Amino acid sequence: MAASKAAVTKARAATSAMGEFVWEGTDKRGIKMKGESTAKNANLLRAELRKQGINPTVVKPKTKPFFGSAGAKIKPQDIAIFSRQIATMMQSGVPMVQSFEIIAGGQKNPKMKDLVMGVKTEVEGGSSLSEALSKYPLYFDDLYVNLVRAGEGAGVLDTVLHTIANYKENIETLKGKIKKALFYPAMVIAVAVIVSAVLLVFVVPSFRNVFQSFGADLPAFTLFILACSDFVIAYWWMILGVVIALVIAFFAAKKRSRPFNHFLDRMILKVPVIGQVMHNSAIARFARTLAVTFKAGVPLVEALETVGGATGNIIYEDAVARIREDVAVGYSVNMSMKQVNLFPNMVIQMVAIGEEAGALDTMLYKVAEFYEQEVNNAVDTLSTLIEPMVMVVIGGLVGSMVVGMYLPIFKLAAAM
Repeated sequence: MAASKAAVTKARAATSAMGEFVWEGTDKRGIKMKGESTAKNANLLRAELRKQGINPTVVKPKTKPFFGSAGAKIKPQDIAIFSRQIATMMQSGVPMVQSFEIIAGGQKNPKMKDLVMGVKTEVEGGSSLSEALSKYPLYFDDLYVNLVRAGEGAGVLDTVLHTIANYKENIETLKGKIKKALFYPAMVIAVAVIVSAVLLVFVVPSFRNVFQSFGADLPAFTLFILACSDFVIAYWWMILGVVIALVIAFFAAKKRSRPFNHFLDRMILKVPVIGQVMHNSAIARFARTLAVTFKAGVPLVEALETVGGATGNIIYEDAVARIREDVAVGYSVNMSMKQVNLFPNMVIQMVAIGEEAGALDTMLYKVAEFYEQEVNNAVDTLSTLIEPMVMVVIGGLVGSMVVGMYLPIFKLAAAM
């Protein structure tokens, strides 16, 4: 163990001592070539290029971006692509360490390249792939590591990695649909607030002088709009500060407070249309995650332990935790699902059939596909409804303010 740790430390030191260079040169035929390589220094890189039959004309350190790599985040899609690449290379017979080198060489994202090289260093030091990945929990969660560990134990690591890649791609597609569904109401609210602010600050005040020249009493609705305009103009800085404070407080509570998230997720599930989309999404993610883990050979109780967090909703996460406790003491999955009173009868019956037939993973895949399609249909329907909804909201706001501003004029005309 001490020797392997020493080897890892030495490999890390060697990696950190390497620098990135860009080079240009000509081959034996006189054809110009260029590329990027890592080496300890420029002279060693020149020597290596000459061994390959390339006469280097320019070798210089690779310039770093002005803002460094701070903005280059590792996205879930990057992890999915990495999983598929390593699986494909393993199926092709490429050694794992060499696979990491090839994958790292093709990375444009510096952080992703460092991550792949870090995993490579751990594997070179004697760690299994699952152990190496567990050192980076920010990018490889317990579910990912458990699936890889199960694949290593069963000798089907390449197949499991392909399954993980498919799983992550499907889940990210589903997350994108959910974000799209939540974006529409937020967009309507934002546009309504902006339009109202513009009208109150720039349009309504222009009517004030006109109304003062009338010398008559103004309707209550007009007075209300003028008061709102005065308040926004006088205290815009306070309104902006309150909005910013509320946004910061919201995200802080969402990040740190489980009771707040529990309340928020419960409320979202009760919102018309959006709530049903969130229900369907949670069921789809539950079914697909459990199917993937169970098919990979992870024991059912252990699989349920990692499935809850993948549902994307604390209400369902708590429900899966209860299901796991029931299954651990001998209850069937379908009976446990029935007790939490969250899953539709169709899902429970399909799980029951899968358990009886010994094809639980197959039935769960079918459940996932059905509910993913339901989410797709709901989001597509929502996108077609949002345009008239925006027109109604904006039209109602603008129309009410226009009516409020012209009421005194109509009243004066009637009096004449």
